[in-house]
Amino acid sequence: MLLILAPVIGWADFSGEVVGVLDGDTIEVMHRQQAERIRLHGIDCPEKGQAYGTRAKQAASALVFGKEVTLRTHGMDKYGRTIADVLLPDGTNVNQQLVKEGWCWWYRKYAHKDVTLEHLEQAAREAQSGLWADPQPVPPWEYRKASRGKKPAWLDLEPEAELPVQ
Repeated sequence: MLLILAPVIGWADFSGEVVGVLDGDTIEVMHRQQAERIRLHGIDCPEKGQAYGTRAKQAASALVFGKEVTLRTHGMDKYGRTIADVLLPDGTNVNQQLVKEGWCWWYRKYAHKDVTLEHLEQAAREAQSGLWADPQPVPPWEYRKASRGKKPAWLDLEPEAELPVQ
């Protein structure tokens, strides 16, 4: 019996120019003559329309737009985006830099073992950098939940008074 094994296609690191910044944690990088959508690993920035969403996008853009970056890939997400750590030519980890500057959260759900992101977020909180200047910033996952019609944890509603039955 002849057994033919197909090569396993894995995620490979690659470099390319950043040609788009969709929001604080999603960019487009040229790869194989196409713009490939990249979701920054381990971070979650405010959404468009959310407080600090525009500022997070501007911060990401200032760091990477038009620059050559190297991606350390971690696979793909459910939307077909490549998940990656984004590195600048000088070695700066863009994911970490955005957390350090206070423009996003450490995304514990997907990077729970990343103690560097944990420490950077804590330092940004203590310094009240970026979105941490807000006394009660709303995490993007809670904002998304609210936009889907589910009651977010940060929303503390008073119970409505019951009307008398007539």
